[in-house]
Amino acid sequence: MKGHIYIIGKRLAVAAAMAGLFSTGAWAAGAGQAAPSLDTGNTAWMLVATTLVLLMSIPGIALFYGGLVRQKNVLSIIMQTMFIVGVVSILWVAVGYSWAFGTGFKEAGSPLFAVAGGFDKVFLRGVTLSSVTPTGIPELVFVMFQCMFALITPALILGAFAERIKFKGYVVFIVLWTILAYFPMAHWVWGGGFLQEMGAIDFAGGTVVHINAGISALVMALMIGKREDYKAGHPITPHNITFVFLGTSLLWLGWFGFNAGSGLAADGLAASALLVTHVATATAAVAWMAIDWIFNKKPTTVGACTGAVAGLVAITPAAGSTDLPGAFCIGLAASVVCFCMVAVVKPRFRYDDALDAFGVHGVGGVVGSLLTGVFATRLVTGDGGAEGALYGDWHQLGVQAVATVVSVAFSAVVTFVLYKVVDRFVGIRVDKRVEEEGLDIYEHGESAYS
Repeated sequence: MKGHIYIIGKRLAVAAAMAGLFSTGAWAAGAGQAAPSLDTGNTAWMLVATTLVLLMSIPGIALFYGGLVRQKNVLSIIMQTMFIVGVVSILWVAVGYSWAFGTGFKEAGSPLFAVAGGFDKVFLRGVTLSSVTPTGIPELVFVMFQCMFALITPALILGAFAERIKFKGYVVFIVLWTILAYFPMAHWVWGGGFLQEMGAIDFAGGTVVHINAGISALVMALMIGKREDYKAGHPITPHNITFVFLGTSLLWLGWFGFNAGSGLAADGLAASALLVTHVATATAAVAWMAIDWIFNKKPTTVGACTGAVAGLVAITPAAGSTDLPGAFCIGLAASVVCFCMVAVVKPRFRYDDALDAFGVHGVGGVVGSLLTGVFATRLVTGDGGAEGALYGDWHQLGVQAVATVVSVAFSAVVTFVLYKVVDRFVGIRVDKRVEEEGLDIYEHGESAYS
């Protein structure tokens, strides 16, 4: 997304990575360069991309996760998703954008810029109608595009503790997690922080979104405990597989904005990112169907949808640096590894990651982040750009490994501490009777079906 500044090559125009430009202030008129002018084509594309990413949260995740839970809990998933869209949007414009993409600490010469941008853009102070980014889009559009990423990330965690969390505990946890886990990591990777300075590549959210949310999901699943009627190796039947398919379709569609929009321009990089996103996803979906067919004797709709999401997750960090062969390999690898996590590892270790948020997003994010260091190619990044181990640069794979480990450790520690605090003062898990009869009635006073 914003991780690096790539050079425009003859074969493919690669847009400048926005976070690096923002953090250096290169787009300011006072930096000795002419202020960028508005590009209506790029602006129009980014408005569309922003809308597509919103579709991933509502209704995409709401339908995908809502279809996977039981009938008595579908509204709880929808309500949790709606809450995130509302409260995280407010947090983002109030302090999140400044924390992630502000330059206050850098301008003050503070070493704190390695971990946070500053508070110079709190409540979007200084962001005006005439503020334009280097790719010619209004900064307000960039603010909103990034807001959609902030929304989808905590929404992914819902799948781990579905059907057994108190809404009030959930509210407090999500607010604190967004502030303490998402905002800092967005700066570290995209806003000029230490992982970006180290050279980590994360085009559209492998570490910031998927590893961050997926590892948090695993910690939450382990700490909140299994559902009362959960039996390892015997998945609870989804109540509406049609919803699962519709949610997957909206996620697949929205992901084009997620990945292809992350270059912040309507150019060759956007076209390449769209291509590899689609191919990796198609490969993963077909591979999961085939594995399902071989081992379970029947290809399932839920399996195909899960495979598609795994492919979307894994290609995300690599979408701006890999080509077609890399997309095939990443999609295939994601499907095989995530299937093993969901169908073999989870039953063996008997943890209740209810909707496989860790098995798909966490593990898929790790696969994608590491394979970015393998398949990155200068056919996409341009002369002098990043290159992976497959093409001789083992250093990049090492950088990706470090960034992955840092992301895993940070997310795990923050989530563990937050769980303990919120559970102590608010409470996390619902009573046994509430879980048995359903969260929709007890927590929200509603029923999805009459």
